[in-house]
Amino acid sequence: MRLSRWLADRWLMIVALLVLGYLALPVLVVAALSFNRPSSRLSYDFGEFTVDNWRQPCATSEMCDAMLRSVQIGFLATVVATVLGTLMAFALVRHRFRGRSGINVLVFLPMATPEVVLGTSLLALFVAAGVPQGFWTIVVAHVMFCVSFVVVTVKARLAGMDRRLEEAAMDLYANEWQTFRRVTLPLVLPGIVAAALLSFSLSFDDFIVTNFTAGTTVTFPMYVWGAAQRGIPPQVNVIGTAMFVVALLLVGISSLGRRPTR
Repeated sequence: MRLSRWLADRWLMIVALLVLGYLALPVLVVAALSFNRPSSRLSYDFGEFTVDNWRQPCATSEMCDAMLRSVQIGFLATVVATVLGTLMAFALVRHRFRGRSGINVLVFLPMATPEVVLGTSLLALFVAAGVPQGFWTIVVAHVMFCVSFVVVTVKARLAGMDRRLEEAAMDLYANEWQTFRRVTLPLVLPGIVAAALLSFSLSFDDFIVTNFTAGTTVTFPMYVWGAAQRGIPPQVNVIGTAMFVVALLLVGISSLGRRPTR
């Protein structure tokens, strides 16, 4: 009876923990494989524990070049998409203008469009315009679909913000710039940071759109896809685990920064 009562009181928490564990299981497998020395390049069995993969994270120069290229593309796409998406979110939430509802619909189109359709459309556009596919076409493509996620994330933050805080600041003789810098921006900043992290992860992880617009440029997901035909090196798991740890650290730092001081 005590056990059934305990389960009845905590069944929702137990289900949530099971779901979180199920979602974290692939990440744990990747982390375990980063310390594994398989019996062959085409095998994923746990052969022998080793830390050599972490000591030498670059299996080949091509892999490190592809990873660095993906980081560069993700950084550029994140910066441009975050700036444009934040400005669009402020315009859509704070201002009333003709065509506002239509723009709201257009913002969701890149999110709802299948990536195959998006990639082929961009490829046709670049070919028709005579633009050679490469590094910058990938950046343009990633900015296009990352902007939508930034707009949606920042809009949600702005919609939940109390406008009376800004009005109180202006009642205390703060001008518009001071109100934005000291009140509005700190309140919206968590949403902007979340949108930037989401944009970087989407850009770094993208394969389908990149495959259509890359030309001869090889990013990290494209390298992994090509290496799968001849055996994925275990250092790929090292990079995946490191990216996950860095993301957790950034989220933890941002969470600690939002904690109220006593």
